[in-house]
Amino acid sequence: MSVDVKTSIEINRPCGEVAAFTNGPDNAPKWYVNIQTMKWQTNPPLQLGSKCAFVAHFLGRRMEYVYEVVHYDPLKRLVMRTADGPFPMETSYTYQELGSNRTQVNLRNRGKPAGFSKLMSPLMSIAMRRANNKDLALLKKIIESRTSDKT
Repeated sequence: MSVDVKTSIEINRPCGEVAAFTNGPDNAPKWYVNIQTMKWQTNPPLQLGSKCAFVAHFLGRRMEYVYEVVHYDPLKRLVMRTADGPFPMETSYTYQELGSNRTQVNLRNRGKPAGFSKLMSPLMSIAMRRANNKDLALLKKIIESRTSDKT
């Protein structure tokens, strides 16, 4: 059984500002509640082929994984896939400008859990959707509370 979770939120800020913050791996621990740390495995800035190592806690388990950027269009789409981790996973962000000061962020996580995680797929999808909605709400709060001159 596979996992495919799609969530989205509207943020009242320009697309470029939203994408710049969301695409920054250094910002992930600020708005992803489950992500504890992020370390670059390649040199910044983010680009095609960049790799970042993450440590997260999810469903009571510590998870370590490395994401590699496989598609990067800074104002439209970022796609990362696990290069190393407990199971193959892909995370993508797409951005849609809804006006001069409104952006829709679409977050999608999909993968094929293996081993113990495979047995947990139905629960994992529910927990992932709940976590993603909380993360996107926090992302919205952070970005909307920033002034446009902050990064």
